[in-house]
Amino acid sequence: MRRTARFAGLLVLAFAPPALADDPSFSIVLKNNQFVPSEVQIPAGAKVKLIVRNENPTPSEFESTQFHREKIVPPGQEITVFVGPLDPGSYEFFDDFHPETRGHLVVK
Repeated sequence: MRRTARFAGLLVLAFAPPALADDPSFSIVLKNNQFVPSEVQIPAGAKVKLIVRNENPTPSEFESTQFHREKIVPPGQEITVFVGPLDPGSYEFFDDFHPETRGHLVVK
């Protein structure tokens, strides 16, 4: 019985997905009511982590209807948003509190 349990454990380890490094990370700063950078290139087919920091004196919101995310970013703070995997293309994001503030994820 022990031999069977040991063998089953080895099979699980052999076929488990490899523990790779964390998801790729990309930083975006809200500064002067603009996204910096306003265009962020990310890899297609991968889950990525977006770190959004608000350097404005008022709250902002990171939102995208295309990849279904919406999160408030208090002044002087940062949030983490996971997106993907996404197909190649361009995906718009914006600050719902300042509608003119827009950016794009370019997925390649």
